[in-house]
Amino acid sequence: MSMRPDLQARLARQLQIHQRLFDPIHEPRNRLHWLKPLQQWQAQRLQRSFARFLHDPKRHAAANFFLTDVYGERDFSQRDADIAKVIPKMQRLLPIELLVTIADGIELAALSHALDLHMAAALQGIATVGAPLDTNDYSQAYRAVGHRRLRAHQIALISGVGQGLAAALATPGVGMLLRVSSLPARAAGLGELQSFLERGFAAFAALGDARAFLMDIQYSETRVMQQLFAGAGDPFA
Repeated sequence: MSMRPDLQARLARQLQIHQRLFDPIHEPRNRLHWLKPLQQWQAQRLQRSFARFLHDPKRHAAANFFLTDVYGERDFSQRDADIAKVIPKMQRLLPIELLVTIADGIELAALSHALDLHMAAALQGIATVGAPLDTNDYSQAYRAVGHRRLRAHQIALISGVGQGLAAALATPGVGMLLRVSSLPARAAGLGELQSFLERGFAAFAALGDARAFLMDIQYSETRVMQQLFAGAGDPFA
């Protein structure tokens, strides 16, 4: 059975977008002063926002997976390079549910970075170089960039990655397939992709009620987005 043409085209397109966005030659905003401080600030904000999940024994692993592998500060370039190498052969390795999840993950990484580039550029005219980034500067830059529809789509993709992993976990034989493919995948140079999937499966296996967890994330992140666009004094409260 071959990969659906629309999915193969989406994977190829998202990988191309991802590679161009992270390439400082094609995208010089990668060299902006505020990009790294912004990404570090956002990672710390997410840690605070996810604190209630991280302190819940059942949700800790899934929350940590989101922070490190889905929506955090992690460098996803090697994982996505792995995918680029095997697009024509991926249907032999993974079921369709996981392929859709991988496509969502790549789109999320690309969209998040694109928004970060816009934010870093906006901060050039708002924040003071040498001073730490604060909530007021971040909120001003967030509203200056705008793109409410893309922000909402970003949140939907976060939930979509989780839903895809949960659905794949419920598919008979997928867990066994991942275990069997572990050594061959690493031998073929696909270690980052394999590790991403293994960490996701382990996290969601311990979670139990994935739907409630994902709804909580979607609700809280949507609330943060609404508060930021509304100019609330403490949008992360």
